[in-house]
Amino acid sequence: MNPITPSSAPSTSDQPMVVNCIAYRKDGSRIGDVTIDAISDVLAEPDTFVWVGLYEPDEELLEKIQDEFGLHDLAIEDAHAAHQRTKLEAYGDSLFLVVQTAQLIGGELAFGETHIFFGPRYLVTVRHGASQSYAPARRTCEHAPELLANGPSYGLYGVLDFIVDNLLPIVRDFREEVHQLEHDIFGETFKSSTIRRLYDMQRDLMTLRLAVAPLQDIINQLIRLHPNLIPDELHVYFRDVYDHAFRVNEAIGAMREMLTAAINVNLSLVSLRQNEVMKKLAGWAAMLAAPTLLTSWYGMNFAHMPELSRPWAYPAIIVVMASIVSGIYIGLKRARWL
Repeated sequence: MNPITPSSAPSTSDQPMVVNCIAYRKDGSRIGDVTIDAISDVLAEPDTFVWVGLYEPDEELLEKIQDEFGLHDLAIEDAHAAHQRTKLEAYGDSLFLVVQTAQLIGGELAFGETHIFFGPRYLVTVRHGASQSYAPARRTCEHAPELLANGPSYGLYGVLDFIVDNLLPIVRDFREEVHQLEHDIFGETFKSSTIRRLYDMQRDLMTLRLAVAPLQDIINQLIRLHPNLIPDELHVYFRDVYDHAFRVNEAIGAMREMLTAAINVNLSLVSLRQNEVMKKLAGWAAMLAAPTLLTSWYGMNFAHMPELSRPWAYPAIIVVMASIVSGIYIGLKRARWL
């Protein structure tokens, strides 16, 4: 059987669900693009492996992939539908991984997931929902053929590293947005949109943490439990991904604490402002209560109220009311109620 060369391999660009399908030699050099139907021909040759990238494939394409690589039925069943939890499952000498992804689209955080079929001679990534193409990760791996000579395991490292590194800018954007919201939090007027946005960010970060935290355990399992698939020389690279995932997880935890504190501060400031308003209203009510009491006293229409016949009675009561109101005002002002 003749080896497949780049010139003889048809392009996969006419299949929108197939992002790429590329064959490599054992030394890490690229053979070229191949069709899905030609995968079994490539794998029939010694010292070759295939890296396939799919985006929301239909059942027919997944069944073809299953036939070409001999994938397990349960793994294919999980890959048919998104909304799987982050996990790692072993099927003989192959692995099936589900990794959550996230992407900022129009200022809103959207989530997706990637299903990864990984074996000694193949790497298949199936993207669902919001996720970026892994073409940059593939190009990075191709620029290091001495490491790609380790086979699909180095490609798996490249994909996982790409996924984790794309989460750091999201956390940084969240941190910057919190700093901007601080102006609204400590502003003079209450904005319901501020507390709503803080809650939305808290919810998104919680979902993001649920996606990142299990990834650390998955990387540990890859290093410790699958030495036949992950060679020793690549352990340091997977530990680097673990370190990045740990940093992202810690950053998310810190951001959640910041958001919780911001929500509490916002609610405390709102309560404080309401108390200040109530104090001022109570103060003005107290000043109005004094003349109201006096006028109601003289409005009882008793026949014998001696001071009513005095010519100075009216100016005197005005002075008394003004003095009482002034005294209350001065007292409240000193107490900082007004």
